[in-house]
Amino acid sequence: MTRQDELRPAPGAVKNRKRVGRGDASGHGSFSGRGQKGQKARSGGKMRPGFEGGQLPMIKRLPRKRGFTNIFRTEYQVVNIEELNVFEAESEVTPEALAGRRLVRSHRLPVKILAGGELEKPLSVTAHKFSAAAKSKIEAAGGKVAEVALANQGD
Repeated sequence: MTRQDELRPAPGAVKNRKRVGRGDASGHGSFSGRGQKGQKARSGGKMRPGFEGGQLPMIKRLPRKRGFTNIFRTEYQVVNIEELNVFEAESEVTPEALAGRRLVRSHRLPVKILAGGELEKPLSVTAHKFSAAAKSKIEAAGGKVAEVALANQGD
């Protein structure tokens, strides 16, 4: 068994650190591996990522690369069809009824019905939009689907 004082790292595993600025004979004298002059040659001369020396950076020159906000986007309140099981069979489900049951925040904002879960009873559902899978699940449960046109949001 090897004693602790006899343990040595594998050959080549330990290298001496580079001692810069210790004379030209060392190979790392005078400029110490930093090239000649300039910001990067100075102590503390670090630049943040993307800095281009004061030139307008690439990330500011190409706004398309940073995304944008579509101001005309329609924000829907989503309801999964499993949440519609709180209504009685054969009942009318409208945005007002959904707001009354606290399934959406407001009956004034557009509602989209998604296909999450299963519908256990036939319902007559009225909303602004339906996913294709939600439509087929509601109709498969014996219900009806009616789409309401979006009212102008700018009023």
